[in-house]
Amino acid sequence: MAEVASSVFRQAVKEATGVSWEAWIARLEREIDPMWPHDQMKNHICETWRLTDEWGEWLAVLYGQRLGRTPVGVTKDAGVQIGVRRTLAASKERIWNFMLSSGGRKLWIGSVPEFRLEKGFGFASAEGVTGKLTVIEPLRKLRMTWKRPEWERPSRLQLYVLPASQGKTTVAIHQEMLDDVYIRELMRRHWEEALRRIQQETEGAP
Repeated sequence: MAEVASSVFRQAVKEATGVSWEAWIARLEREIDPMWPHDQMKNHICETWRLTDEWGEWLAVLYGQRLGRTPVGVTKDAGVQIGVRRTLAASKERIWNFMLSSGGRKLWIGSVPEFRLEKGFGFASAEGVTGKLTVIEPLRKLRMTWKRPEWERPSRLQLYVLPASQGKTTVAIHQEMLDDVYIRELMRRHWEEALRRIQQETEGAP
């Protein structure tokens, strides 16, 4: 059976519950009827082992995936993916230039000593994020590989700056080939916060 849980999730579930993922699988195989709907599975986990709602949800989602269910965010072609977007009251030039500035780069790469807008340019931040630029369309799109140090493999990240109505601009972030749906949620929160910071820094007077 294909493994659905990353090393990041395995460590997190052990820290949160005191029980390894392998031990959870053995428990759930004994306790859970594979025909149960998701909510019944989650409620049983929370009530039986006195877990928080969040960890009951994660165990139900990851175990359900082992049973062959497809969680939100999983596709056949792009694997596990996440997309977030926000429309800002700023020009695409202002947003693009900020995102490529040292302050802006910290929000999606981290602190890097050098960054060149060249296809094939590899970057490594002080925070351990590494990657390589693969597509550059100035004032519109960046595409790259993107990997955190604790990940087992790189993801594919795309940043879009798109014109919207009334002089506004939509920033869209799409990330795919993530290791599992737990990392998907971590990255959803990360990119939502990044977009909030980009909005904070670019809206208003130049």
